[in-house]
Amino acid sequence: MKAWIMTVCMMLSLCAVPVSAAGYGQGKARDAQNRPADAAAFQEEYAASGACAFTDDPQRILLTFDQGYENGYTATILDTLREKGVRAVFFLTGDYAKREKALVQRMIDEGHCLGNHGMKHRALPTLPPAETEEEIMSLHRYVLDEYGYEMQYFRPPCGEYDADALKTVQSLGYRTVFWSAAHVDWLTDQQPEPFHALERLTEMAHPGAIYLLHSVSETNAQILDDLIDNLRAAGYTV
Repeated sequence: MKAWIMTVCMMLSLCAVPVSAAGYGQGKARDAQNRPADAAAFQEEYAASGACAFTDDPQRILLTFDQGYENGYTATILDTLREKGVRAVFFLTGDYAKREKALVQRMIDEGHCLGNHGMKHRALPTLPPAETEEEIMSLHRYVLDEYGYEMQYFRPPCGEYDADALKTVQSLGYRTVFWSAAHVDWLTDQQPEPFHALERLTEMAHPGAIYLLHSVSETNAQILDDLIDNLRAAGYTV
């Protein structure tokens, strides 16, 4: 399991970014709507390439979970989402789609959206277009054949992108979904303290926010119920 944790490269800082590529980050500076300025600039620049960092509805906050490997908390997260009547997006790697069939089927059965996180979680800017297509469409075909589900949203592994990669993803019929709110939740042996994590994530709320969360996080599983309540209390639809 430890070897797989290393290979999925879930820590953004561990992914080597080629000179011609960019590693996405929402940034710390905020605009008048509490939106991260870097995320807003990214969306303005790349919206025509089918990429987004915010939802289309400013009243809507979208919860997304990256599924690189299973750490025992996804079922609890799904329980909370079901109890709260929330539909989330789960971005699957190929390994997760193949190993965790019961959980993936549950996501589908309970009305969640499956997103494509790459068959092998490869950094797109390092790949020629033909390999980019294979990285995305091989997982697309597998999920369609195995689960009868056709994915339409893609999240670049490690948040790495360049203009050509975004255009290739768009040509495959996908929309590329980044994020505008996230915290350091993927270090399983250094989990954030729940009270402070909840406070920080609540303070990040803004119109059209897309939250990036990882289901390997014990803290996320503990605070998700309260986070949903806090976002709704702030007037957002979740």
